[in-house]
Amino acid sequence: MRLKEALARSNTFFIIWAVVASFGTYFCMYAFRKPFNAGLYHGLELGEVSYKAVLIISQVAGYTLSKFAGIKVISELKHNARIRLVIGLILLAELALLFFGLVPYPYNFIFLFMNGLPLGMVYGVVFSFLEGRRFTEMLAMGLNISVVVASGILKTTYIEVHAIFPGITEFWMPFLMGLLFLPPFLMFVWMLAMIPKPTAEDVALRTERVPMTGGDKRQVMRQFGFPIACLVIFYATLVVVRDFRDNFTIEIWNEIDSHWGSSVLTTTEMITGIVVLVIIGALAFVRDNLTGFRLAYLILFGGVILIGVGTLLFEKSVISGFYWMLLVGLGLFLAYTVLQTVVFERMIALYRVKANAGYFVYICESIGYMGSVGLLLYKEFFMKDLSWSRVLMQFSYLQFVLGLLLLAASNIYFDKYRSSDKSRAPLAAA
Repeated sequence: MRLKEALARSNTFFIIWAVVASFGTYFCMYAFRKPFNAGLYHGLELGEVSYKAVLIISQVAGYTLSKFAGIKVISELKHNARIRLVIGLILLAELALLFFGLVPYPYNFIFLFMNGLPLGMVYGVVFSFLEGRRFTEMLAMGLNISVVVASGILKTTYIEVHAIFPGITEFWMPFLMGLLFLPPFLMFVWMLAMIPKPTAEDVALRTERVPMTGGDKRQVMRQFGFPIACLVIFYATLVVVRDFRDNFTIEIWNEIDSHWGSSVLTTTEMITGIVVLVIIGALAFVRDNLTGFRLAYLILFGGVILIGVGTLLFEKSVISGFYWMLLVGLGLFLAYTVLQTVVFERMIALYRVKANAGYFVYICESIGYMGSVGLLLYKEFFMKDLSWSRVLMQFSYLQFVLGLLLLAASNIYFDKYRSSDKSRAPLAAA
């Protein structure tokens, strides 16, 4: 096709096209997942647990199971099956939202579980179009930004749409939001389908990304099991804090600023998105994989420090709630996006591992979302006397301490592995 040929000829056109396609696809996915969180579900409970918490736990539980399934599905996904899979996943999610509206409370929570089941694999499908290229970090900017800004923008959209149609209940609003975003989702998926395969130069710089076998997975774990375990636990802490901040952002803002407006949800995430865009995009210009790997770790450390220091400054009343939420969000999403799209990408290229990034990301995501469910349950049953903002502060401190320790341990292992690998090279050559 002429369009694919044009994309293959022009790097600029290709980068813009891929960024827009990945951003749009994943942004629209959030329209099927996140907007229900903007509802408050006042006065509704299931047993002694608030119904909103039940809904969030149900969806995250389904999302978590999807991540575990993705370890196999995404790592072994063949290129010609990607488009059919991602469209099917979204249609199943929207069907679940339809039944969430049709089935009355308190029985409809099961359909948010079913909504989460397909959505957890969308990220891996989208990223499979972008990984293994010399511009992967730049191409992934759209995907990264959508992760940062989509939730805030869509919650603001939910509030505004609900104001226009006040007669629509909180149980039907998620289906309506999905319906509004289904046409643009299909358009962006078509754009993904037009992205050409990696070039010979891409393969030379970043290695070829192929579906993994069971033997491939065992081999990579023998080589890098310890640092991957450290990164998985670190990633889990990021997901826990990020999800808690996101799921209960309305409640947190009500506590820290009684006069806040809905626009603040978009403002903080847009600022975060721009900063993440600049930093992650700049890494695409680093051709040397070792330098890129080290810079990625430096950004991880920086993100963790932003979370800890920002929380301390807010607790000491040095900064306002706006800047606290901004710094925590910035630290979380910097570390989260770098680990998702840069660290494993550069690790595969640096050590010439026969793998794809989706395999590592889905190991991280599955454990991370399991931790998120655990936090929600712990908060409901053992932390009822604490405020939402106090819970976020405590887990931010925990994430800060654990993050520094785990990053240091994994970095030391990678350094030692490189040193031992260099010492073995002359013997192998001889």
